[in-house]
Amino acid sequence: MREFDLYPPMQEWLELYLRDKYKSSDEIIVVDAHSERLDRVLRKYNIIQEEAIGVDIQIDVLGIVKKAGKVKLFFIEAKKTSLTLRDLGQLWAYCKLIDPEEAFLMTSADLGALNKLLKVYKRDDLLDFGEGKRIKKMKVAIWNMQTNSPDSASMIPKI
Repeated sequence: MREFDLYPPMQEWLELYLRDKYKSSDEIIVVDAHSERLDRVLRKYNIIQEEAIGVDIQIDVLGIVKKAGKVKLFFIEAKKTSLTLRDLGQLWAYCKLIDPEEAFLMTSADLGALNKLLKVYKRDDLLDFGEGKRIKKMKVAIWNMQTNSPDSASMIPKI
C-alpha cells in the first residue's frame, strides 16, 4: 500500500465529518491536495491565503467550509509508517503558518515515537497551535483500514 491510497478514504471521512459538524454551512469542499501547493489549490476556490502564497505547503487532504463569506480550513496529513516527531513538526509548521480550524495527523501504522511523547510523558502541549485566547490542538490518530475512519480509541486528544 502507498500513502496515496489513504487519501480517498480520508477525503470521504473528512467530508462526512464536516457535513455533520457544519450543517448550516454554505459550501463544503474536500479535496486531495497533495500534489499541488496550498495557495494554488485555494485559488481554484477563490480563496486567497496570504501566508500560503509562494510557500511550499502541500496538504494531503484539504477541507474547506464556507459560510457567510467566511472560510475555515481543515488539514489531514496522512502517513503509512509509524509516526515520528518530524511528521508532527511538519503539520505543526503548516498550522502555525496557516492556522486551520482543525488539523489531523493520521497513520495506517502506529503512533510510533509520538506514543511515548503524548501518552507516557503526556506532552499534548506539542499539539498546540493558534494565537491569543484560542489555542487549538492538532489531532493524532491511527487510521482504521477496516472502517475507513480514525480509530477513536487512539485519537489524541479525543474529538
